[in-house]
Formats: sequence, C-alpha cells, structure tokens
Amino acid sequence: MPRTLVKDALNATAPNDAILLQGWVRTRRDAKAFSFIELNDGSSLKGLQIIVDASLPDYVHVTRANTGASVEVHGKLVESKGGGQKWEVVATKFTVLGEADATYPLQKKGHTLEFLREIAHLRPRSNLFGAVFRVRSRLAYAVHQFFQERGFHYVHTPIITASDAEGAGNMFRVTTLDPANPPKTPDGAVDCAQDFFGKKTFLTVSGQLEGEIFATALSSIYTFGPTFRAENSHTSRHAAEFWMIEPEVAFCDLNGDMDLAEAFVKHLIRDAKEHCAADLEFFSKFVDKELLARLDFVLDKPFVRCSYTEAVEILTKSGKTWEHPISWGANLQAEHERYLTEEHFKCPVTVYNYPRAIKAFYMRKNDGEAPDRQTVAAMDLLVPGIGEIIGGSQREERLDLLKEGMALHHLDEKAYWWYLDLRRYGSVPHAGFGLGFERMLMFVTGVANIRDVIPFARTPGTAEF
Repeated sequence: MPRTLVKDALNATAPNDAILLQGWVRTRRDAKAFSFIELNDGSSLKGLQIIVDASLPDYVHVTRANTGASVEVHGKLVESKGGGQKWEVVATKFTVLGEADATYPLQKKGHTLEFLREIAHLRPRSNLFGAVFRVRSRLAYAVHQFFQERGFHYVHTPIITASDAEGAGNMFRVTTLDPANPPKTPDGAVDCAQDFFGKKTFLTVSGQLEGEIFATALSSIYTFGPTFRAENSHTSRHAAEFWMIEPEVAFCDLNGDMDLAEAFVKHLIRDAKEHCAADLEFFSKFVDKELLARLDFVLDKPFVRCSYTEAVEILTKSGKTWEHPISWGANLQAEHERYLTEEHFKCPVTVYNYPRAIKAFYMRKNDGEAPDRQTVAAMDLLVPGIGEIIGGSQREERLDLLKEGMALHHLDEKAYWWYLDLRRYGSVPHAGFGLGFERMLMFVTGVANIRDVIPFARTPGTAEF
C-alpha cells in the first residue's frame, strides 16, 4: 500500500477505508479503552489524530510510542467526532518503528531559540522550524520558477575561487598544505605554488564574476548556491555560510536591474502567501503579529526609489542621534536602512547611485560628476525589519574605466585577466544583483535571526553539526 502524507490526509475530500501513515509521535494521551496519538510527518504544520483502540492486538505497542518515536499506522480515515479537525484515523494496525527514550528534548512545552540551536539535529521536528524549512523549500522552488519563466539560464559557478569579487578580503582560505610545516620560498614565505591549485584559493564570496562570463554568452543567467564570508560578526543578520541568488543580464542598465529586483521580491512573497498560508499564519500568531500586514503592504505598494545623496539628506535632517554618524561618502548602516524603510518612507526602498569609493571595482561609473562626488550605478533594495536584502549594480563595460576602478581598489589586473577580456571581446551594458536567501526568509517568516532560517548555522565559533 502506498504511503499517504499527513497533509494529503488532512485535505482529503472523502473517507478512506485503507490508509497507510508513517511519521513521528508529537503527543500521546491514554484513556481506559483507547489512546489518542498526534502524528506528524513534516508535510504540514498540523498533525493528524490517530485513535488506537485497546482491543487492537497491536495495542500493547502503544506504551512504547512516546513523544518523538517513529510509528507506522494502517487504518481508516474517518470524519472526526471531535472539534477542531475534519478527519482522524482509526488504527487497524499499529507499529513502533523507532522508540524515543525519556531524554527526548522536544517535549510538549515551550523552548527557547537558543536551546533549539543547540539541538539543530532535532529542531526541524518542532512546529516553528518545521514551518521555517517548509517555507525555505518552497521559496527555493519559487526562485527557479521566477527565472526559468523569464528565459534565464541556471549556471553553477565555482565554490573554490582565486578571485575576490567584493575586494573585501574577508575570505576563507582553501589549502592542502600542512599548517604546521608548510613549504617555504627562499625568502621564508609560504610557497603557494606547491599548494593543490598552485596558487592561493578561497571559498567564494560571490558567483557574480563567473556569472558575467555566461551572461555575455547566454544573455540572461542566474546562480543559486552557497557563498562564504570570513567576517568575525555576531549580529543577527550575518552568517559565515549562506545562500545567494545572483542574476546577471546582458543589455540591461540600472533601471532594468531595479525593475527585476522589485519583481523578484514580490514574486517570492506572493508565492509564499499562496503555497505556505498555514505556516505564515503560524508565524503571524507566534513570531511576528504584523507579518501578514507587512507582506501585503509590500505586495500592494510600488517600491520607492531614492538616490544615495537624497537618502543622506533625509537621514541628516531626521533629528535622530545615530550610533553610526552619517555623512556623504559613508556606508549606510542597518539603523539608517531601517529608518528609511520603517519610519520615513514606510515601505521598501531602493537606494541607488552610491559613492564610487565605497562600492566594488566592477560597478559602472556615472558620467559627468565632480571628482569629490563620483558615484556608481549601484543599488541596494531595503525592506522593513531587515534592511538590505538585495545589492546590485550596472557593471562597468568600458575597459579603461574598469581598469581605473581596479586601481582605485588596489587590485592586480593580472589576477582578473579573463574578466578584462570580457570588455575586449564584444562588451555590452549589463547588470545584476545578489539576494541573500536567508535574509529573504527572515523577511517572509518574521524570524529575526539568520541562525534560525538556515538548517545548520555557520557563525564565528560555531560549526557543530
């Protein structure tokens, strides 16, 4: 007999005289003549009630079905006689597949997020994290759906790289050299020529540069994979390993890039509301009571577009005392981004045309500006509750100005010879962005810490699972 998922049993349109269910016991309540078991298999937030009659030959096994145990149930799907549920299952055969002893930590009581992070191997069985990871799975599908329906090609860019796309230097080193006794050059430095790849290599911070290679051949591409930052940051928005979605579009300018980013964010929210309604309702009750209203607001309102210069003026005139003082040429911090979205504009905001000195070397220089106020065609999409969720730009397609940008950021042209070649052989205007998948999940679920929207968090000092 084929297995029926709990979600399909709950959504059944008619009784069923023969049904097979397999899952884990959430709760068990014993009466004199029968036991009630709530069964959940992860397919839905809600579990299904199983009734095991004491006259059943298998009833002897019920005492082994403690919370956390895995069980198999053959039975009949019937209309429930109790309130709050449409269907229940009357067991005809009951088997305990795997017992859970009394130390099982996920008992029917409240648990702190900090405690649940310590048992990341079990926390997906909780209501909260089951909901989080169902939404994560659905939105991953929605990412591919969005781009595939628009003619984009999915490209797998390398995880190991010799290039620093951001120019920031906060990268994890990849090496096979013996750290206790590495080979040395005559001048005493580590001889990277003897390493596995014959040079210094790192875990990637972005697939963008390689993505540009394929955009200049296939026109529209996207990447979706893990990226890594070796920042010693303990904030709720940062992780050392996270997932990025990075589209790259040939024959596209900054305005087209901003249009794509806005459509993408709205698509993901719309998809979550359509396919994860029960989980979002759960989040709105127990995580963030304003969640559903905020998601609707984002869907219903056009995103505001504001230049960096205008944003600095707004922040300067706000009357606020900032932890990080703001002036033209400084990076916008989370407190600035959240003020713009939550207090001033009260909606998502796309800030564009940032100072050239604080942005990456590959961003297109805007023409006709004073030397002390040079900007690039960059944009950041900011959302309430999170701040920056997307960062992107039109790329510099002009060889001479790309070299100028590399010099400004003290980068060696020889290390980027192939990237410069893209400007020598059929260069075109092109643009793209990166969306941090975990930050998008934080926005859609209302969960406030990035550690709680990724299966196994990698943060400074933490790589337990």
